[in-house]
Amino acid sequence: MTLETVSREPTSTIDWSQPIGFKYRHPRSHIKYIWTKETGWDKGELVRGNHTVTMDIAATALHYGQTCFEGMKAFRMKDGKIRIFRPELNAQRIQESCKAASMEAPPLPVFLDALRRVVEDNLDFVPPQGSNGSMYIRPFVFGSGPQLGLSPAPEFTFIILVNPVGPYYAGGMGSPVKALIAHSLDRAAPHGTGNTKLGGNYAPVFASTSVASAKGFTVNLFLDAATNTHIEEFATSNFAGCKRGADGKTIYVTPRSGSILKGVTNRSCAELASRHLGWNVERREISWDEVKDFDEVVATGTAVVMTPIGEIHREIKRPGKKVKVSADTGATTGAYDWDKDAEEEVGAEVDVQIVKFSKPPTEFRKLYDAVLDLQQGNLPGWQDYGWMWPAEGI
Repeated sequence: MTLETVSREPTSTIDWSQPIGFKYRHPRSHIKYIWTKETGWDKGELVRGNHTVTMDIAATALHYGQTCFEGMKAFRMKDGKIRIFRPELNAQRIQESCKAASMEAPPLPVFLDALRRVVEDNLDFVPPQGSNGSMYIRPFVFGSGPQLGLSPAPEFTFIILVNPVGPYYAGGMGSPVKALIAHSLDRAAPHGTGNTKLGGNYAPVFASTSVASAKGFTVNLFLDAATNTHIEEFATSNFAGCKRGADGKTIYVTPRSGSILKGVTNRSCAELASRHLGWNVERREISWDEVKDFDEVVATGTAVVMTPIGEIHREIKRPGKKVKVSADTGATTGAYDWDKDAEEEVGAEVDVQIVKFSKPPTEFRKLYDAVLDLQQGNLPGWQDYGWMWPAEGI
């Protein structure tokens, strides 16, 4: 089948003068690759039509959650060309995630070829230059072959979806949000898989996020599971703070931990802060007690770039007394009843510590603007960073 020529100009089916939000928009196509032990990765197929997308995504629920994903963006730049922000790092990270889940990872040439093909087939869904929009790109891999036993699937599917998006949070840098550290959930265990983008790392956060939202919080922040004393990351993105150093320079501070995601945006912010703005950078453990010393704090990730944090509330549970659910607290006689042996905690209370950041995010605003300028091709010398792929553009 011959595919029709795709216009390079933004499609007229979307009103680009209006905020487009961060939701699925049904672009023209997605791209799909299949791997088996006998054949390796196939040549890939551009799949047009919305119904097939739904069918493919539904399969990710199978095979013991054997799935991982990525997120990146493509931009219509100042020179009129379309480029993707640092996709090699996403390719590297999806390989690490696949390894953690015993899946076959798409090699870098396959990954980049898939990106180019699906973006080229949806060029008109890349928002106009200057619209504050981009094309969000969602690659994912999942076990798709039949398997009942607890072992890897015999077949894997690699798909890339694309979608035009606006800012994740409508207020952007001008609207600081409140974050909640809930006492009831740890995001990732030491020596676990918190440093990968496995599906199982994110679904358990949904309930906690819903509870936080009902209380007026925009995002959850998590501490380390082992000691509950050090900052790890937000539910949606990495943590970064800044403060003035003894030498008068601004310091970009972000956590170092084996159980947090290697954020491409966080890494880029740290590197750009150093190379473009002349800041110092510290990647290290950050104690909860130190958070109050930061002048500004942001959540940083692909979807948001940066979201300023105005307040962080930390719930601290004071344990109550554990009592048997059943009134019978003696030794079991006769048939054992599991339910009667259950316990519940009574008299537990939750204290709340609050850290507020009164200053507007002036320093991080400079960095935020620099990141966007580089991605749009407005930052002088943006080519020297080698972050926009392909160099010649699409």
